[in-house]
Amino acid sequence: MRRLLVTLIILAAIAAGVFFLVTQPRLLGAEALPNHTPNLENGARMFTAGGCASCHAAPASNKCGDLKYDKPKSLAGGRCLKTPFGTFNVPNISSDKTYGIGGWSDLDFVNAMVRGVSPGGEHYYPAFPYASYQRMRLEDLLDLKAFLDGLPGDTTPSRDHKLSFPFGIRRGLGLWKLLYLDGKPFTPDPTHSEQINRGAYLVQGAGHCGECHTPRNPIGGPDKARHLAGGPAPEGDGWIPNITPDETGLGDWSAADIVYALESGLTPEYDSFGGNMVAVQENMAKLAAEDREAIAAYLKSIPAVKHAKPKKQ
Repeated sequence: MRRLLVTLIILAAIAAGVFFLVTQPRLLGAEALPNHTPNLENGARMFTAGGCASCHAAPASNKCGDLKYDKPKSLAGGRCLKTPFGTFNVPNISSDKTYGIGGWSDLDFVNAMVRGVSPGGEHYYPAFPYASYQRMRLEDLLDLKAFLDGLPGDTTPSRDHKLSFPFGIRRGLGLWKLLYLDGKPFTPDPTHSEQINRGAYLVQGAGHCGECHTPRNPIGGPDKARHLAGGPAPEGDGWIPNITPDETGLGDWSAADIVYALESGLTPEYDSFGGNMVAVQENMAKLAAEDREAIAAYLKSIPAVKHAKPKKQ
């Protein structure tokens, strides 16, 4: 029995060591940052394409029912996302150096965006869509950081998430990242046009469209076989539509229909967007027409995936 107990302790120690090794955060070093002069106009474009304010601007009230704000247009966070894993509280990303991200270095920001790691070395939860942001060019991220630094600060503290076991163990996210974070930036497809590649970059990167429009498995990983084919809403209420060119998605829509819908919020069926898509569309309407046209061209070029909304939804 004593020998068995010693063996079990040794095996447990080895397992803990392996777990610690494989789940450690993997960071970019300072040498990875390009020598770049920030372009604030492009930073504003990335801010809009990414819909940063849609999540991080403090709401007039919090649907969790425990907070109200007197500065609903600041980037103080406060929105809560109720999911099957628990409640995620969106943090303050204002320029305040204590409660926001104003004290972050460029490297801190880039590692948060493409590696999902905090300045303190902790894994971020993928409710923060770094699995998409990893596709962004570092120059675009540096432009975005400079733009955010120029916005007003806010002293509202961020709140901790409220997650069920075992999802509250941040270190375990290192295992999730091994499966779903490859660290590869966007690479243009030489077989496609410059316009389609531009749209692909916006959809896959800053726009992070797949975060909602791609269904997820029980551990929150994207179902790559059904990329952009729609599925249950991440917050567990409703159905996110298929946006591939299948008959169950955008098959009947022309590229011009998509462009007009992103600009106006009106569909070819004379309906209007609802839910969280309203804020997305409002941001898309602020982009240059060329960006909306590129997004439409890309969405019409991707493989059609059949995935209809269940009748019970």
